[in-house]
Parts: sequence; C-alpha cells; structure tokens
Amino acid sequence: MIAWVAHILPVAPLGLFEAPIFHPEAHTLAYSEHMLVPALMGAPLLWLGASPVLVHNVLLLLGLALSGWAMSLVMTRWTGSAAAGLVAGLLYAFNAHALTRFVHLQAQHVEFFPLMLYGLDRVLAPPVSSARAGGHRRLGPAAILSTAFILQALCSNYLLVFCAVALIVAAGVRGDEWLAADRRPTAGRLVLAGIVSVVALAPFLWPYYLVSRDQGLVRSLDEVARFSADWRDYLATGGRLHYAWWSHAFFEGRTALFPGITALVLAAVAVGSGDAWRDRRARMALAIGVAGVLLSLGPSLPGYAWLHTHVPLLAGLRNAGRWGWLFLAAMAMLAGFGVAVLERRWRAGGDKPLGLSIGGDRPLGLSISVALCALVTAEAIRTPVGFTRFEAVPAIYNRLAAEENAVVAEFPLYSGIAVSKNGPYMVNATRHWKPLINGYSGFQPRAFEDRGDRLQRFPDPAAVSELRALGVTHITVHTGAFVNRFGADALRAVETLAELELVANQDGIRLYRLR
Repeated sequence: MIAWVAHILPVAPLGLFEAPIFHPEAHTLAYSEHMLVPALMGAPLLWLGASPVLVHNVLLLLGLALSGWAMSLVMTRWTGSAAAGLVAGLLYAFNAHALTRFVHLQAQHVEFFPLMLYGLDRVLAPPVSSARAGGHRRLGPAAILSTAFILQALCSNYLLVFCAVALIVAAGVRGDEWLAADRRPTAGRLVLAGIVSVVALAPFLWPYYLVSRDQGLVRSLDEVARFSADWRDYLATGGRLHYAWWSHAFFEGRTALFPGITALVLAAVAVGSGDAWRDRRARMALAIGVAGVLLSLGPSLPGYAWLHTHVPLLAGLRNAGRWGWLFLAAMAMLAGFGVAVLERRWRAGGDKPLGLSIGGDRPLGLSISVALCALVTAEAIRTPVGFTRFEAVPAIYNRLAAEENAVVAEFPLYSGIAVSKNGPYMVNATRHWKPLINGYSGFQPRAFEDRGDRLQRFPDPAAVSELRALGVTHITVHTGAFVNRFGADALRAVETLAELELVANQDGIRLYRLR
C-alpha cells in the first residue's frame, strides 16, 4: 500500500482509497491501514524508481530511528539529562512489541507520539508571565499538539485511537492545571486543537465508516477477546536473551509486551522516589501506562464492551492486546525519569552528571550511562532475523502495464486462511496498477471469500464465466504453485481452454488474455 499511495496521489488523489485489490469492491484501501505518512516519506524513492521492497525496508529502519530520536529529544528536554533521553529513546524504539511486528510498518512509525505529549505539556504548563501568556505565542504549543496528533493518526488507525486515549488520560491527571477558573484559555486551546484534528482527519476516516457500514468491518467482542492480553503477554518478548532463557514458554500466540528488566528497575526508581507523582510529565506517563494495561485486557475489563459498542473506531480494533504498546511507551518514559533521579543523586554526591563526564577526572557517570544503554540494547536485541530474498517483479508484468483497461486475476487465487499468499501478487501489481481480483489485508469482504470458493474450480467453465462477469481481461497462472495446489491435470486443462489466448510465458508464469 506504500507504493499505491505514492502512485495515486500525484495523478488522482481523490482515488486514494480505491486501491486496485479485491476488484470490484470499493474503498479497498480502508480494509487495512492506509499508512499515509510513512508512504509520503517513501514516495520520493519510489518516484526515482526504487523497488517497493527496498522502500519498505528503508522506511522500517527510518521509523525505528525517528521514533527513538523523537523520544530522546523530548525526554532530554523534560529531564535535562542526555542519559535519560538516550535510555528512553532506546526503550521506546526497540521495544518487544515493535521488534516482533516487522511486517507491520506502521508499528515502527511512532515518532510523533512523544512530540504530541510534548505539545500537550506545553499547552497545560502555566505561562511564565501574563505578558507572554496571550496571543499567538500561546497557540504555538496547541499547534504542536494537533499537528503531532494528526501525523501520528495518519500512520495508523490503531495509533489514532491509542493517542486519543493517551491525551485524554494525560490531560485528566493534570486537570487542576486547566480546569481552574484562571486557566480557561488553556481549555479553549485544547478544544481548538481537538477541532482542528477532527477536521483534518475526517476525510481519511470517512472511507472506513463506509466500509464498516457496507461491508460489516466491525470486530465482534468474541474476536476481540481472542486477541486480548493477559499476564503472559507482559512476560512475552522476542529478545534473544530472554526468549532463550524463559520467554519461549509464554511467547507463542502472544502480544510481546515485556519491557525488559532494566526498564522495570529504572521505572521503579522513578515511582519509588516519588517523581512519578510529583513530576507532572512523569505522572502523565504513569497514567498512560496504567490505561494501556487495563485496556489491553479487552472485554475482561469492565466497561470495555460498552466502549466497543459506542466509541467510533474502537469497534474496528481486533487486537486489544496492542493497547499494551501504551504501557511500553510509558515504561520508556518512566525509565528515563528514573535515570534522571539517579543523575540527581549522582550530582548530590559530588560527581558529574551521567553521560556528561567525558574528559572528567571521574568518568564513572559516563560508564553508567553507557552501561544502561548497553543493557537495554542487550535485552531488546532479536537475532537472527529471517529474511526472504526479493529478486524483482517478474518482467512478464510489463506486458500488463501496456494494456488499456485491463482487469487481472492471478492463479492460484487464495482466500480464507491462505489469503496472505496473495501478497506477492500485490507486489507484482506495482508494475502495472491494474485492478486485481486478488487481495490481502487485515479484512476480507464476504463477497471476496464467496468468489474465492467458486474460483477455486478454475478452469471450470463456471469459474471462467464468473471471471468474465467480473470484467477480467487477463489471467496469470503461476505454473509451479498451480500444479502443487490443483495438480498437473488442472494445468493441462488451462492450456486447452479455448477462452484463453496465451500472451506470454516467462519465468514460470503464463499470461493469458480472456477472450
């Protein structure tokens, strides 16, 4: 979908959600995450001719780097400690959840969440003086808040909901700062930021509403319950050290939410010292973490069923366990506050700040900073990582790019539990961008599943007739996979089908024109 966004925006931006999959269904991009912001980041590379696979890999690394950098900047600003920023950034970017979701690019692009909280803090913070409190100067933090929220929401609908809840919770624990009579302008700026965000996001949410209404894109509570977290998820991690030692006993089928021993200890320092209660920013992080844990329980949490029914977008979230990402984000921040506590005590003991003693006569502070960063990295590291070699989109698809008004069906066509095997066909479609009967996303419409059952009988005449009724003009047959699935006799039947005209045969793929 990254490549589709880059392709369609310059030529027909209003057709963004009409992705060429699951033909002839409408608004098919809304069956999954549109990932607009990561797609825009990768668009220049795609326009220069880079392959979608290369761009995906670049964006994955970029998301990790930007996320860690953003959290590091914010935490350094909040604590005055470079060491706190580095530790929080590492924990935030390379957490167990992100490192077990490499296939979900949007899970790596969480770089706007820290900036959103920074904007909220700036809005809520009391003005330095009355002279500086009024006018456009006080609207700047509200602009940061709304812009960061919008950008994060345009990375993922899950993150849209998570961020909205995080803002509500964070503002709630600082209610004394904006509910007071003399802080009414602050409440007004929060409302303004909310209105701006709703207006900006509405065009991107409308197709999801249409799909929900017309295709039934609503997750049942039973389905949500199956993907909810329990205590075992908070012990699950793919980190090599912990997985080999004990996490493998909890990992299978779980949402990895273990923050790491170092993070737990540092967060405990922040809580035990009282900073998590006294410091308004640490208090926000603590509240967000608690909310994430509770909501990750899904229907087991009293009141979740009511929220699922009455809160827009929440009914479309299947994996309630992913709410635990808020816990991991909060743990990264609290760990940063814990490092700041240790640094203050280090200073009180007469030594230089952690991480700032380069060249000093007592470099133990730097050593501790490096050790903390090394510890969180050692706990997070997940190796070896499996890779699938990507050669290129087969050249035979160049033939389709030159065809006018083509509609394509690729065989074997997969549906049901095997639908993910349509993934390579979608990569191939980036060469021609013709409507495709096949598709793969987080949601498959009932009509596609029904068609998939019937088209499994291809080259049966009834299946050929249905293809013609769908407007299909071209068919590809991947001979090896087709024989493995349906047998050599079925492939010979395709070869003798009078309705098919062989256009090309290359690299184990046959391209036919449906007459």
